[in-house]
Amino acid sequence: MSRHPEVKWAQRIDKVYITVQLADAKDAKVNLEPEGVFSFSATAGTDGNLYESKLELNDKVNVEESKISVGVRSIFCIVEKAEAKWWKKLVRDDQKAPHFVKVDWDKWVDEDDDGADVNVDGMDFSNFGGMGGMGGMGGMEEVSKPQDAEKAAEAGKSQESDAKAETS
Repeated sequence: MSRHPEVKWAQRIDKVYITVQLADAKDAKVNLEPEGVFSFSATAGTDGNLYESKLELNDKVNVEESKISVGVRSIFCIVEKAEAKWWKKLVRDDQKAPHFVKVDWDKWVDEDDDGADVNVDGMDFSNFGGMGGMGGMGGMEEVSKPQDAEKAAEAGKSQESDAKAETS
């Protein structure tokens, strides 16, 4: 019996992004038909489990202009729509989306915000390592050395005693 991989999707007016989340996929096969049938199969895991999915997409697609990239953790597909229009959902109107299909909020844009495409040039993650930590909370002093911590604690105590003296 086959299993279903998690499938994420997002769209632009002229294309659909489909990401099949399946780490270490082997023998990945992706088939796309002009009528809008998207099928996927691969084996993964230590037991070589078979993963399959077949989706009847909302409308016809341009197979020749569509692109597929098989990566280590996922299979990323850019499916070009045959007609540039927004789809209400990924699958045909008479179907309910399968439980393993989810919206890809990282790539999603609203219809009225349709702008830049997803960067797929070599799957650039160069900015990933440059992400800084969270900033300190407002009004909090940054403490970097143990002796600074002691000074900050003493300052806090003196402010508390000053406040008590004012209320007395």
